[in-house]
Amino acid sequence: MEVKRHFVIDFDSTFTKVEALDVLGEISLQNDVEKKRKLKEIEDLTDLGMKGEISFRESLEKRLALLEARKHHLEPLIESLKEKVSISFVRNREFFREHSENIYIVSNGFREFIVPIVEEYGVRGENVFANSFEFNEEGKITGFDASNVLSSNNGKVEKLKELKLQGDVYVIGDGYTDYEIKASGLANKFYAFTENVEREKVLAKADHITPSLDEFLFLHKMNKAISYPKNRINVLLLENVHPDAVKKMKEEGYQVNIHTGAMDEDELAEQIKDVSVLGIRSKTQLTKKVLDNANRLIAVGAFCIGTNQIDLQECLEKGVAVFNAPYSNTRSVVEMAIGEIILLMRNIPDKMALMHQGKWDKSASNSFETRGKKLGIVGYGNIGAQLSVVAESIGFDVYYYDVEEKLPLGNVTKCNSLKELLNKVDIISLHVDGRRENKDLINEEKFSQMKDGVIFLNLSRGHVVDIPALKRNIESGKVIGAGIDVFPQEPKTNNEEFTSELIGLPNVILTPHIGGSTQEAQENIGNFVPGKIMEYINTGSTTNSVNFPNLQLPVLKDAHRLIHIHRNTPGVLAEINRILANHDINIVGQYLKTNETIGYVITDIDKEYDKAVISDLKKLKGTIRFRVLY
Repeated sequence: MEVKRHFVIDFDSTFTKVEALDVLGEISLQNDVEKKRKLKEIEDLTDLGMKGEISFRESLEKRLALLEARKHHLEPLIESLKEKVSISFVRNREFFREHSENIYIVSNGFREFIVPIVEEYGVRGENVFANSFEFNEEGKITGFDASNVLSSNNGKVEKLKELKLQGDVYVIGDGYTDYEIKASGLANKFYAFTENVEREKVLAKADHITPSLDEFLFLHKMNKAISYPKNRINVLLLENVHPDAVKKMKEEGYQVNIHTGAMDEDELAEQIKDVSVLGIRSKTQLTKKVLDNANRLIAVGAFCIGTNQIDLQECLEKGVAVFNAPYSNTRSVVEMAIGEIILLMRNIPDKMALMHQGKWDKSASNSFETRGKKLGIVGYGNIGAQLSVVAESIGFDVYYYDVEEKLPLGNVTKCNSLKELLNKVDIISLHVDGRRENKDLINEEKFSQMKDGVIFLNLSRGHVVDIPALKRNIESGKVIGAGIDVFPQEPKTNNEEFTSELIGLPNVILTPHIGGSTQEAQENIGNFVPGKIMEYINTGSTTNSVNFPNLQLPVLKDAHRLIHIHRNTPGVLAEINRILANHDINIVGQYLKTNETIGYVITDIDKEYDKAVISDLKKLKGTIRFRVLY
């Protein structure tokens, strides 16, 4: 015979995100000149009572006295609380409807505002146990029913004794009074609910910390709105990604760990074992060795433009989707390139250095205007194209070369070869990607093809320039000015020493890989990349993934979504559909896209299905990764 299960749930800061009396204070004290002080005092009294540091009755009496609330304040309070129900409770309405007979709201709050909130979720009014207000003739709240056990210390324990629940009893709450039910032996387990507030004293007493109702339902194998609790998705963010990214992922419910610098291969291989989402910038190398240890990795976010630091093919073969921010810092890099070109053409770096030495060198030697000069852009992608537009607007004649056919913007002139561009222009700016073929793209031979007195910029990738060759050509005067933002070897943290053969050379600007490091760019990246990762986890959409087939999927509604990643071999889709047919499963929608390595199949099916189908799909030959969304 199945044991009956009962669920005892707190209201304030559990069913709702807030303490109701705090919200009532915002309403009742709206015109009080001491509102701020009184609200802070009410908040402190609430916390002291929840921690068990003062008696609950004392906390309640003092708070009601400060509130000076009236009956007409309750209606706006209820409307406000309806908007403040905990997010995981809102999405799991089905749990409350399905188990309404065995769900009890046991609260030190008040029935007058609790019942109207919880009844909308299917909780029975007779299963709500809470205090009651007392009013005077003018409708002012003067106190509470002192005969109600819930108005005194240990009140929840006494109420549970009265209820005499037979079977397993589970308590979900955020306060010490909720723990007391378990401590008294009236409940099997106490789950500390931390979606809205965390109290260390309470967490220390919990049988299990429950960041959301999803976690509780997952543990008990109960019907839930989402397939996997978000608090179980571990995120590791390296290299000082923008705080907006951290905030966004924490708000989504993920467990987020932050490491300010990069990690070397061995350290990352150890740290990545339980990580579901990895966020990196340009210094961290995501290698095969690291990925071999990444058993739970679902997605990688490159909080930058480039992805050459990531083994994209290995990620693909392991079913790990990679996302970057291809446009977010474009303007920042372009502005830096323009700024450096102007400074170098005016010989400003050397003038500045002399000024700091107390030397006055007023001279027009090697100082030129930009107007009419020929700017050559190597790599006409997002940055190169925007640089051409901005440069043209301030008077440059712009030329470009790219290995791929690109649509020229404005009056820019296309060169048919790199040699043609190098022969022709006065300033060269590199904006190529980090593919291996671009290593030492600019070497001694290429420098020899440039005009004498050229200005040279590399704000792309460190390995695309032969640094010793650049040094020789600066020293010879072939290159009269250089701006270098990226290097073949770069420090992993700001505490490591930077070394380069270019240090101390004349009219050279050296910067620490900050082309895209503006507040605006980092904020854009910090919002864009997490958005794409969360969309992938929540819906399966792979738009803007740099290694997966790109699929933009409709919102999932009244169905389960089966995500099957497999090696791209003939007949897999037919096998998937055969398995579904064998289990009498109706397909609501199906989407397939492939690349040379993998096939990505999304199948939406009816809500009800035989769970054995999951096992069959996972066993399908060639399967790399499988997951269910709902």
